[in-house]
Amino acid sequence: MTIGYFRQAFVIALVVLVSIAVLACGSIGGGASSESFKIGVMESVTGPGETYGNVAVQAKQMAVDEINAAGGINGRMLELIVEDEKCNAQDAITAYRKLTDVDGVKIILGTSCSGAMLGAAPLAEEDGVVMFSGLATNPDIANAGDYIFRTSMSDAQRGIDTGNVLWSDSIRNLATITEATDYAEGVRRTSVEQFEKRGGKVVGTERYASDVTDFRSQLTKLIGESPDALHIAAQSEFTGGTIIKQARELGFNGPIYGEDVVVGATALEIAGDAATGVKAIIADLDPANSKAQEVLSNFMERYDYITLRWYLGSAYDDVYITAECLKQTDDDQDADGFRDCLYDITWSGTIGSNYSFDGNGEVVGLANVVVEILPPPDRSEDNLGYKVLGPAPSE
Repeated sequence: MTIGYFRQAFVIALVVLVSIAVLACGSIGGGASSESFKIGVMESVTGPGETYGNVAVQAKQMAVDEINAAGGINGRMLELIVEDEKCNAQDAITAYRKLTDVDGVKIILGTSCSGAMLGAAPLAEEDGVVMFSGLATNPDIANAGDYIFRTSMSDAQRGIDTGNVLWSDSIRNLATITEATDYAEGVRRTSVEQFEKRGGKVVGTERYASDVTDFRSQLTKLIGESPDALHIAAQSEFTGGTIIKQARELGFNGPIYGEDVVVGATALEIAGDAATGVKAIIADLDPANSKAQEVLSNFMERYDYITLRWYLGSAYDDVYITAECLKQTDDDQDADGFRDCLYDITWSGTIGSNYSFDGNGEVVGLANVVVEILPPPDRSEDNLGYKVLGPAPSE
């Protein structure tokens, strides 16, 4: 099934109730005591990233409950303290200060959004606090500091893949429409750089604020430039789906390309048939990975929906990697020991096998794929509305 606006409202309410339960009971799952390992979480519970931010919180909660049900870590329970970074730098700083100054955490899982990570990362680096994201992808995060890690792949690679796909598909003149956020701009910038490197030309560029809901004026300008294709980089599934729908309503019949957000369940629900044939360069779970399929099955059984499944898995893996490093350090205040564990670890889990982190805290050993959106009658819970075409072509 897809996840719509009212389900989002329910999910947000659920997360708020869970956060209240944490404050009241001092634990999430497993009856954690004052001796629990306390880990911070910063995700976009509200704001443009709410669809995937809530998925990340839920996936982490599921992992925590599994760990605690199995006896915890060195006999101690794991506790998450969730704060809403609202997909922007200022609220991320507020969430970071609360977690570090009030809750005293030294390890934070998050953020959902690149702008939030780039806002809080300088503080974390100065304070010696680890930030470990499963979703933030802006290329600049690679240079954010020695305490900043992510299982999410950088958009530097996605941009290369996207530029190569565009060129391979005989696109020579491209129009772009981009949400004015660090994530979306990172996708656009890297994709355009590779496309132009291959010999392509950008004939029109439009940007929009996250609160915009009508894109017809900007799309009319872009369509007037007679592009071979339209590239969408969206922070929000709501805007991504709406742009696809409005572009088709305005008569644009050419190819449309995008990234993970524009092929999320909510985006496809909004776009409907207009999304058929849209191509996206995304991270996706390997159907042959038994752990991935187990996690998806358990998530569906628990929450009754799936969207952006790779990022669901990335958030889930982050908790298990965290548990392994806490098992080694036995101290949730030892950020340096935790950091060193991440540098040394090689992991096999939901999002891939034998992946690790380089000297910049960037994940290595993972790759993107190209997908194409199916017609509405062919979309299902199992395929999430698309078919995988294969890896992006190399140069």
